[in-house]
Amino acid sequence: MARSTKEEALETRARILDAAEQVFHERGVSQTSLADVAKAAEVTRGAIYWHFKNKSDLFDAMCERVRLPMEAVLEENASPQVEDPLGQFLRSGIYVLTIAATDERCRRVFDIIFNKCEFADAHDPILIRQRECHVDGLLRLEQILLNAVARGQLPATLDIRLACLAAHATFSGLLTDWFFSPDSFDLVKDGERILAASLYALKTAPSLQKT
Repeated sequence: MARSTKEEALETRARILDAAEQVFHERGVSQTSLADVAKAAEVTRGAIYWHFKNKSDLFDAMCERVRLPMEAVLEENASPQVEDPLGQFLRSGIYVLTIAATDERCRRVFDIIFNKCEFADAHDPILIRQRECHVDGLLRLEQILLNAVARGQLPATLDIRLACLAAHATFSGLLTDWFFSPDSFDLVKDGERILAASLYALKTAPSLQKT
């Protein structure tokens, strides 16, 4: 039985995303054209435009394949129903560090985001989307910390805004530093200890309390 047109379209879309991931990683985002992606995917440029509006849309779809599972974890952690917000956040953080270090696709996409994006235009759609994701991540983290305060895991005097920035800077800093120099430390083993230390600081550091 011949495959349906829908199945073929999904297969073509996945092949285009795989090719984009490979070419973006090899050449950098700004140096890659849709013609380059089409050649790597062995499709026409028209096939790319059938599935994606432009290069920014293609880049975002490539990131979503990695981002969505992580966003789902963060969204679940931000639920007020979570009984151990800090513990769950630590476990989820370790999970993200682990897949970033060991999953080939995740590692490649993270490397593209951290090291292969060159932004010369403040209005670049890819940059704007990255900033939106950054803000969304901060809002989810803020809710996790608020839940931890409500559960008595963090002091009511905690400056949530400052604590959120500190925790986010620790986590994103681990990823940024490791992808810049993967051999400089063990992302999972060292990262777990550093994340745990940063959460402990939220409980005890006087500089993170409201003034």
